[in-house]
Amino acid sequence: MSIVIHEALRAYIDPLTEHEFAALERSILTEGCRDALVCWGEVLIDGHNRYAICQRHHLPYKTVQNDNFANIEDVQLWMIDNHLARRSVSDFQRGMLALRKKEIVANRAKAQEEQALPENTESDVAVPVIKATQSRQDIARAAGISSNAVVQIEKIQKAATPELVQAVRDGTISISAAAAIASLPDQDQLTAVAGGRKELQQAARQVRDKAREQKAPAKNAASHETAESHVDDSARASSHTANDEMSTLRQRVAHLQTENEDLQRQIAALKAQLGSV
Repeated sequence: MSIVIHEALRAYIDPLTEHEFAALERSILTEGCRDALVCWGEVLIDGHNRYAICQRHHLPYKTVQNDNFANIEDVQLWMIDNHLARRSVSDFQRGMLALRKKEIVANRAKAQEEQALPENTESDVAVPVIKATQSRQDIARAAGISSNAVVQIEKIQKAATPELVQAVRDGTISISAAAAIASLPDQDQLTAVAGGRKELQQAARQVRDKAREQKAPAKNAASHETAESHVDDSARASSHTANDEMSTLRQRVAHLQTENEDLQRQIAALKAQLGSV
């Protein structure tokens, strides 16, 4: 059968690095193409690298059909799940794939909601709505990575230059370091990438140090406010205590004055009795 390469699908999954492609090529040349290529009709949906290698060296290959798709989005979701199930996929690739899946599902949910609203205005029939996965915890669980890594990958996805993204894909720099560098202007990112691993690490360290310096004054101010609050609380507590003690003393003095007056009356009565005798 003839095989059709859908360029959007071929580019949807991150390509292998030169090292990975060379290793796969050596394996196929030695053992042949052991895994069958997966097609949707004539469209190739899994095995693009294997197909390219077999074509280059005129090697035989097998194909299997998967026709359980209604559209390209179904194929993309299948490709994402298929790659997430592979152990060789890096954490960065897993995060990117999971975020792509989230975007597809969210768009589908929005489209279905917009379509369902006018249709249900005069109907009591409930139409099931696709619920998009929104939480980072769900995305992290689907990708098999931490929630913190998802946050960092989102930063890279939004602000990193293509060159910085490629450096993460190649393993030249870690996800956390790339997320820090992504906060820099594009030109600074390009300069760091051009400098290689050491320059990237130094740039990430400088960004983190600057962030810590900016947090320090705010932390100190908060500590100062807390200390002042404690002093005020202590002063108020001391004032309440002094007032309570003063009230107690006044009550005691009044009681003693009353007792003194009683004693004086008793003495006066005794003197009157003795005078009459």
